Amino acid sequence: MRESELNFADAVAELVYCNPFGPARIDAERRALGDQYEELGSVWHFDADLADNQNLVRLDQRLYGFVHRWCERLKGAESPASERTLYRDVVLYYLYNRYQHRMYEVITADDSKGRCRAEFFPSFDGEVRALFHEAGFSASAQDDPVSRAASDRGAISTDSSLLFARFFQIRRAFHLIFRHIVGGSVAAAHLRSSAWESIFTHDLGRFFASPTDRMANITTLITGASGTGKELVARAIGMSRFIAFEPAKSRFAHDFQRVFYPLNLSALSPTLIESELFGHIRGSFTGAVVDRSGWLEDCPDCGTVFLDEVGEVEESVQVKLLRVLETRSFHRIGETRLRPFLGKVVAATNRDPAVEMSEGRMREDFYYRLCSDIVRAPSLVEQLEGSQDELRTLVLSVARRLVSADSADELTAQVTQVVRSDLGRDYPWPGNFRELEQCVRNVMIRGTYRPLRRRHSTQDALQDALLEGSLTADELLSRYCALIYEREGSYSAAAVRLGLDRRTVKAKILAEPTRLAEKP
Repeated sequence: MRESELNFADAVAELVYCNPFGPARIDAERRALGDQYEELGSVWHFDADLADNQNLVRLDQRLYGFVHRWCERLKGAESPASERTLYRDVVLYYLYNRYQHRMYEVITADDSKGRCRAEFFPSFDGEVRALFHEAGFSASAQDDPVSRAASDRGAISTDSSLLFARFFQIRRAFHLIFRHIVGGSVAAAHLRSSAWESIFTHDLGRFFASPTDRMANITTLITGASGTGKELVARAIGMSRFIAFEPAKSRFAHDFQRVFYPLNLSALSPTLIESELFGHIRGSFTGAVVDRSGWLEDCPDCGTVFLDEVGEVEESVQVKLLRVLETRSFHRIGETRLRPFLGKVVAATNRDPAVEMSEGRMREDFYYRLCSDIVRAPSLVEQLEGSQDELRTLVLSVARRLVSADSADELTAQVTQVVRSDLGRDYPWPGNFRELEQCVRNVMIRGTYRPLRRRHSTQDALQDALLEGSLTADELLSRYCALIYEREGSYSAAAVRLGLDRRTVKAKILAEPTRLAEKP
C-alpha cells in the first residue's frame, strides 16, 4: 500500500474513535482529505447543515472503492497485523456512514414500534460478512489473535448484531446531543463534548472493546444554575445507553425514549420520593392499598433514572440513595427482600455542592458517590460572551419550535432587536435559557419584553449603602432596625434582639420609608 493510502487510512481510523464534537475530528478530516478539505467552522451545532457537509460526502465517495479494493487484497493473503487493524477501523467508519441515515430514520420515527424496528439489518449483515468475515476476520474479537495483538484500542468484535447496536447507539447519541444542546459558542461546544464523554468516555476504542455497556456503574452529576438546560443534557445522556439488537426479530430490545425516568425531588415529600423510587408493599403506610414497584425496579439495564434537584433532598433520603449507589440494590418500603438496580443514575443540582456540604445540608459520602462524572451546564451569559451571533443562534432554536420555518427568521430578527435595544448587551439573564424562551414568546405575542426587576431585600439595600458610605448614623440605625424586624417578624421581638424599647424600634422603622425601595 502506498504511503498516501496509509496516511488516508490512518486519518479515517482516527475519525472512528475521536469525539465528534471535539477539535480532533476536524484535524482528522483535514488529514484525510488534504487539499480537498473545505473549512466549515470548528463547531457542529443545530444551525450547521450537516447534509451539505461536502467533507463527509468526499470521504464517502473515496472510501467506497478504497475499502473494496483493500478487502480483495486481504482475501486469502497473509498481511501484517497492523494492516489488519487499520483495515478493520476503516471498515467500521465506512459501515457506519453507509447506514447512519437509515438509523436516523429509526431514531426519529413517530411511534414506538418504528423506533424499535430496523428491517434493513440483513443488508448490514451482508456487508459485514463481505468486508470482515470473507477477509478472514472472526465475528469474535477473542478468536482473532492477530487483530487483537495489533490493536492498541482493544479487541473489537465484528459480530454484525453487536456492531449494529453500537452504531445505533453512536448515531442516537450524536442526534440527541446535537439537537438538545444548542448553540455555536465555545461553552456549548464544550458541553456537547462533555456529554459525549459521559456516554462513551474519552476512549471510544476501549468502550467498543467492552462486551457490555459498563457505564451503568458510573453516576453522572450535572451542575449549573436554574434554567441552563440540565434536564436536556440528562436526557441526551440517559437516552443514549446501549440497547441490544435482536436479529431474529429485526428489532431493538427497548424503545430508547421509554427507558428514561425523570423525578424532580424538590417537588415531592421524602415519603413520596421513597415510594416513587423504591416502590412499596401493601399496608406499608396509609394509602398503600396494593403492592407497587418503583422506578429503580422498573428501570432496565439500558435505562436511566434522573434525579433532578438532588441537592434539596433530606438527609434520610440521601442515606437511602447512597446505599443504592454503593450496593446497586434496594428494597421496597415495608419489605426486607433485596432487589437489584440494573440501570444508571443521572443527577442534577443548581446548588453548589461545596457550600451545601460545608453548611451540613449534603452528606460528604453522598456527594462522593455522585461525583464520579461531573458535567457543568454553562449559564446563558457564558454562552453569549465572545460572540455577537450567538444570541441569534439561540433565539432561532426557540423560534423554530414556536412558528413555521418561513416565519422563524423574521421572529428571530424581531427578538434580537428587542433584546439589544431594550435590555442591552450586558443584561444578566437571571433566568438563563428558560427566561430566553419566555422572552421569545413575549415578543411573539406582545412585540416587546419587560423582565421582572427584582426587589432588593433590606439586607441587600443596607449592604449596598454601607459600601457606598452614604448613610448617616440615624439612617444606619433605622436600616438596621428594619433588617432585624424583617427577621424577627414583630416589633417586640426586634426590640429584645436590639436591646431597645419597642416604641423606639417602631419609630426608627417608620422613619425610614425607603427601606423597601425598588432598585432597578
